[in-house]
Amino acid sequence: MALSLLCPSPSTLCFLSSTEFTGQFRRLLTSRSRTGPALPVLTRASSEKEDDKPAFNPFGFVTNNPSSRSAIQMPESPAEDGNVGQMLYRIEDKGKEYGSYVKSGKFRWFVRETGSPESRHGTVIFLHGAPTQSYSYRVVMSQMSDAGFHCFAPDWIGFGFSDKPQPGYGFDYTEKEFHEEFEKLLEVLGVTSPFFLVVQGFLVGSYGLTWTLKNPSKISKLAILNTPLTVSSPIPGLFQQLRIPFFGEFTCQNAVTAERFIEAGSAYVLKLEKADVYRLPYLASSGPGFALLEAARKANFNDIAIRISSGFASGSWDKPILVAWGISDKYLPQSVAEEFQKGNSRSVELKLIEGAGHMPQEDWPEKVVDALRMFFRV
Repeated sequence: MALSLLCPSPSTLCFLSSTEFTGQFRRLLTSRSRTGPALPVLTRASSEKEDDKPAFNPFGFVTNNPSSRSAIQMPESPAEDGNVGQMLYRIEDKGKEYGSYVKSGKFRWFVRETGSPESRHGTVIFLHGAPTQSYSYRVVMSQMSDAGFHCFAPDWIGFGFSDKPQPGYGFDYTEKEFHEEFEKLLEVLGVTSPFFLVVQGFLVGSYGLTWTLKNPSKISKLAILNTPLTVSSPIPGLFQQLRIPFFGEFTCQNAVTAERFIEAGSAYVLKLEKADVYRLPYLASSGPGFALLEAARKANFNDIAIRISSGFASGSWDKPILVAWGISDKYLPQSVAEEFQKGNSRSVELKLIEGAGHMPQEDWPEKVVDALRMFFRV
């Protein structure tokens, strides 16, 4: 009789005989008792002798992006080469440049800030998308403050280093709640006069745009980096998978979700020190994964796209908009930006950024800064 084990890669099935399974399980127990928590390293069943069987890594699905290989690759004796606890210890202090915690309402936001309220060119708010965090804006913020701007970049509730409340206990990850908590945060930060807003990314990035449509008087100029802007905007596979019962629960707990998503949308490989920061929240607890899961399932992507497309169209919106678009985006083609610009050519300026992918602020921050400085010039 054979036991069928479903591997993390849905398309891969490994079959072990009951004898082989027992042997592997005993070796696992021995490894755990000798060196601490470990993950099993199984081998594929075949007619060959055990010594000839190729090693199989059941967590190989996380190693198909280059930045993960040095951190997650499982050796023959995984517990001897470091575990999740050791990884957390190595990276726990990374990625909080310019940041501090701000209490707003019931929640703690992690907010990065550069410049000062006296900065001569005004305030810029940077909003990230899912499944990433404000860390992506660190270089842009630094250079923008040098140019005379006061900059804030919060981690949305449920993301990055901000609070991650359990759904059903004060926060359900709906669009309305994200809007309400963002309003409260702006009050706590003392942002009262019309400000410059920069938005990028899926889901919570889109919520930044729908909030703008409800509050046009609070915005002086709007800059949009690669964000779904039209009904034709594709929805990445990650968000489709999250909406599948049971499979979504599994997908959301992949510790390298964010870095895989970033690299899949870019022409570049994240350096390990950057990947560490995007990985850290998902390693530290299950909270970010379940927050992402809940937000993705509560979102009506088609309705959001319709409201954004029509809300910023000619006749509905007349304030200046810059669309700074990384043309190597693997998720959103350049045609999305061009279609959006045609819908309101008098208000929308399109700036194509060569060499940048889905997150231009991470891929080529200097070009993003150049575009923003020109657009926000006073």
